[in-house]
Amino acid sequence: MKVAVILPAYNEEENIERVVQELHTVRPAWDIVVVDDASTDQTGERAHTSGITVLRHLINRGQGAALRTGTEWALLHGADVIIHFDADGQFEARELPDFIAPLLKGEAEVVLGSRFLGNAHTHIPWTKRVLVLPIARLINWYITGIKLSDAHNGLRAFTRDAAFKVHITQDRMAHNSNIVAEIKKNNVPFKELPITVYYRSYGQRASAGFAILKDLFLEKLIK
Repeated sequence: MKVAVILPAYNEEENIERVVQELHTVRPAWDIVVVDDASTDQTGERAHTSGITVLRHLINRGQGAALRTGTEWALLHGADVIIHFDADGQFEARELPDFIAPLLKGEAEVVLGSRFLGNAHTHIPWTKRVLVLPIARLINWYITGIKLSDAHNGLRAFTRDAAFKVHITQDRMAHNSNIVAEIKKNNVPFKELPITVYYRSYGQRASAGFAILKDLFLEKLIK
């Protein structure tokens, strides 16, 4: 079973080596692919020193575009399971074997991480937990037709077949809703699992939510 872990990275020189090492420790045989989204720091160079695959965008295109680039690379290189994993160190690499277990057992074709199942929510800033994320869940439900416990979680895993079906068309942060909408559109069996998230910064604010809505609206308008 060939597993590829895709890390979209923009200016993560302080974290990238540690995150890659944690992934190597969990499963040395997994392919780790860093997509350097035109960082202005040493992200790409430091990733190279870890002996992994590093792909680089010449211009900053956004996290969605970086994930698309990494996913396409993984499919071209025969990956059976593709994991999207943040490069900032907020996720626990040691949770990944259990996280992808439903894919290996044939119980789902996509697994989505959730900060609101189990005890995962304990690490979320309270304003996000009681205000920002609940509103995001409602909007995501309205847009995609799928009700999730966590609408904007960057940890997800796909089987090879699912990765071919789910087309990432949003270059920036609207890719989360884009992916969920593709799961709904293509009737891809999915499962949510609890994950641990450590916030090293506040992350997206309300203004980012408006930008996401704008991108989704423009895509619908163009279609």
